[in-house]
Amino acid sequence: MKFKINRDHFSNGLTQVLNVVGSKAAMPILSNVLIEAEKDQISLTTTNLDLGIRCKIKADVKEGGAVTLPVRRLATIVRELPNVDVSLDSSASHQVKLASGGSNFRIMGLGPEEFPRLPDSGDDKTFTLEQGELATMLGNVAYAQSTDETRYILNGVYYNFRDGKLTLVATDGRRLALVSKEIPVPTASAGAIILPAKTVTELLRLLGKGDKIRIAFNERRAAFQIETGKDSSGLVDNIYLFSKVVEGNYPNYQQVIPKETHQRIKLERELFLQCVHRAALVTSEKSNSVKIKLSSNLLEITAASPDFGEAHESMAISYSGPELQVAFNPQFVMDPLRALTKDEVFFELKDEVSPGVFKTLESFVCVIMPVRLS
Repeated sequence: MKFKINRDHFSNGLTQVLNVVGSKAAMPILSNVLIEAEKDQISLTTTNLDLGIRCKIKADVKEGGAVTLPVRRLATIVRELPNVDVSLDSSASHQVKLASGGSNFRIMGLGPEEFPRLPDSGDDKTFTLEQGELATMLGNVAYAQSTDETRYILNGVYYNFRDGKLTLVATDGRRLALVSKEIPVPTASAGAIILPAKTVTELLRLLGKGDKIRIAFNERRAAFQIETGKDSSGLVDNIYLFSKVVEGNYPNYQQVIPKETHQRIKLERELFLQCVHRAALVTSEKSNSVKIKLSSNLLEITAASPDFGEAHESMAISYSGPELQVAFNPQFVMDPLRALTKDEVFFELKDEVSPGVFKTLESFVCVIMPVRLS
């Protein structure tokens, strides 16, 4: 295998596939990137068996072939090379010569035949979405995923393609975020998957460089073809991301969303976020709550901890209901407010022991459980 390539394009491609490789790989080959050269491009592939990624880069290929090299070390070397022109030449014993300007490296590789292949999505259910829309939807719910590994079903985002819409849901048992969007869902293509948190992180990193993303899935796996756009230095076609899905049944999230809330107030999202953020500055691990009090045309936010002291914030609102006070974990209030982009949100409350609910006009809901008032 022999090719010449632009250093910055090579470095960019390695950056795209680097994150999938863990610091402690189960097998030596899983610490490597599979480099395959053909025609006028090379492809770079990494996998940890649960998640895999492939991208293609323009290159001047003199001789086709394949080799695998330690990806972290290779990425560091390529980034530091002195000249923008890089040549790579691999021998039958999987030793690779890398040259750029006055720099020459000899790197020990492993044979490509040991490298696990990413599966093709043949007969899977497929949907095509706008990258920007999916990125926004994922951002609206991803913060609510659970990090408790004993509740592995909740360690990800639930995708539900059904009834003419795509619904994304995440919950950790103390809060739940849901967003949906109308899309055509043929009856034969209806289905649902739970995407692991690591895959969600990778998707959020990759989305937004091009226009479309194609999702293909079955009960065990999901694959994403992500358009890379014209300006993604050297990348061609699209990035292919493969992921195993979390197996099991997602809980009935509809049961969690309150059927009735008594009070509904319209809030300026940014202003409310700033007030809660400032009040939370005096909270501590032991006293981790902010109190929200509603009275005639006034919303007050208070927080206190024995170590630091007290905070009091107030903002004018349009409200004529009864006085009501309820306490929440401040992080649970701030996360959805940070994730949204619209200026106004609606906050619904019933009493001091019932969940609070954030809503927007665009089918977004976030339910947060209250903290008991002492």
